Amino acid sequence: MIARYSRPEMSKIWEDENKFKVYLDVEIYAMEAMAKEGIIPESAPKAIREKGKFTVARILEIEEEVKHDIIAFLTCVGEHVGGEDARFLHYGLTSSDVIDTAFSKQLCESTDLIVAQLDKLLQALKTRAEEHKYTICMGRSHGIHAEPTTFGLKLAGFYAEIKRQKERVLNARKEIAVGAISGPVGTYSQLPPSIESYVCEKMGLNPAPVSTQVVPRDFHATLFMTFAQVAASIERIAVEIRHLQRTEVREAEEFFSKGQKGSSAMPHKRNPVLTENMTGLSRVVRKLAETSLENIALWHERDISHSAVERVIAPDITITLDFMLGRMTNVVSNLLVYPEKMKLNIDITKGLVYSATLLLVLTQNGLSREDAYKLVQRNAMRVWENINSATPLNFREEVEKDTEITKLLTPEKIDEAFSNDRFIKHVDFIFDRVFTK
Repeated sequence: MIARYSRPEMSKIWEDENKFKVYLDVEIYAMEAMAKEGIIPESAPKAIREKGKFTVARILEIEEEVKHDIIAFLTCVGEHVGGEDARFLHYGLTSSDVIDTAFSKQLCESTDLIVAQLDKLLQALKTRAEEHKYTICMGRSHGIHAEPTTFGLKLAGFYAEIKRQKERVLNARKEIAVGAISGPVGTYSQLPPSIESYVCEKMGLNPAPVSTQVVPRDFHATLFMTFAQVAASIERIAVEIRHLQRTEVREAEEFFSKGQKGSSAMPHKRNPVLTENMTGLSRVVRKLAETSLENIALWHERDISHSAVERVIAPDITITLDFMLGRMTNVVSNLLVYPEKMKLNIDITKGLVYSATLLLVLTQNGLSREDAYKLVQRNAMRVWENINSATPLNFREEVEKDTEITKLLTPEKIDEAFSNDRFIKHVDFIFDRVFTK
């Protein structure tokens, strides 16, 4: 367990106290439904609701003897209820009716907390994107300078991705909101389907279309694999910030608080520890989620090979992802951004980032693409090969010395080729599409 990362709201869902409370809710709702249909006396659910109590310590004590958690739970509750009404507790139910229905309820509650965290991250990304909507920075492909973009567009891209992930989480939440009160092999041999309908309605769930004593585990795998996708998107943002914080780049960095220390040996260090942490935790979530796929194939109508797995992965995945979302929101909100360093980095290649625009301007002025490419590339390579020398060349100056280019382009056309206007002219269009649709 990684309880040290847990917020109280999330950890409470997975604590034994809450788990057994949800078990008791299932039992009470089932008894209420049975009493309405005359299957058991009306006094029975009333007695369980008024007297039905438990202590986790007593349940664990009983479990040591009986080696069965549901029986231990029922015995403990029965001790508190006493009398004739206690004999109708768990009437017609099998263990998985209670466990799986309660488990779905816990997953729904934890997913709701994750959705709330996603909303906070979305707001942080939107705020910072609008702040840096027109902040010119270097766009890269293969890790190499490509052509300028804006830092706001980087963040808008992350916003759009997290928004997609939120929609996936909401869809997965609808899927996992299923319960089952269908008996030993899912045939309703002991109780009619109406009992299941009543219990599920009270729990905010839908009856599983077909259950085989257990709710089929593809429902759960969908949720956990969706969580893995969210973690991967968080990692994508984290990796970008880590790259931008590298000393040679330093266009942005994690906030460094007063009194913080980056290294035990080197006092100057300011390391991207928060985003490195999220990169690592993303790996944990993915590997945990992978095991949910192994839970889908069970023997015949059921076995319990999935049970031990879920007791680990359900709290660990939800707690970890909840923590990651909170941490990333904090990182984005407090991210230090350096527009001046972004401009300096654009100039590192001495104007080479305008080569694509120059190529287009030449083709617009009568040159074939093939010939235009050769003209631009020969000047670009000359600059590239001298870029680390003591006297680096400037791409625009080389272009202006090339008579094959200047006979085609006026100074105004060259100005157009080396302008940043082209890179920001559709920023508003993209922002409108991302944030208003």
